[in-house]
Amino acid sequence: MHYIFNDLYFPPVSQADEEGVLAVGGDLSPERLELAYKSGIFPWFNEGEPILWWAPDPRMVLFLDELIVSKSMRNILNRNLFKVTFNQDFAAVISNCQEIKREGQNGTWISNEMIEAYCHLHTEGIAKSVEVWQDEVLVGGLYGIDLGHVFCGESMFSKVSNASKVAFIALVDYLKKENYKLLDCQVYNPHLESLGCREIDREEFMSILKSK
Repeated sequence: MHYIFNDLYFPPVSQADEEGVLAVGGDLSPERLELAYKSGIFPWFNEGEPILWWAPDPRMVLFLDELIVSKSMRNILNRNLFKVTFNQDFAAVISNCQEIKREGQNGTWISNEMIEAYCHLHTEGIAKSVEVWQDEVLVGGLYGIDLGHVFCGESMFSKVSNASKVAFIALVDYLKKENYKLLDCQVYNPHLESLGCREIDREEFMSILKSK
């Protein structure tokens, strides 16, 4: 385990332990967060605990052409039940991601400190959001870090059925049009797998991340 103090650095991702933890400590300054994502690393920790920095192997990603949109989901999209916007209310999206209850989880890893840090990154154009509206009410969305060729998804929420899927699909459509190489989804979960995401070796992920 590597301990980070004031120096702005991270060890190589190959030094992460079997669970994917690379380092502990440091801060959530915009400079450190930007360096982390550019280095294939992300923070994930419980409030009140030291900051943990992760670089898991394997890595859950979506190759944009592999997105799976079910027939029922296509019908929902065609009915125009939702309106989608980009970067119109980042603070509301990340706050909802913090507050939403998730099955099998007690509390959230999105602390107030993290909200402040990512909102700062949003003002710098690095953190971005997708909002999903129904009758002018925010009902779903997601946010993440935009590296210009790779988008690092952080969290999403849904207050009505399928709203987060609408946000995800809209994001992928945008990334494809802008010729992004990858959507980083960090770690496996079955919901992401149902959308076409899959695990790849960390080495392959880093190779794509470092290519421009």
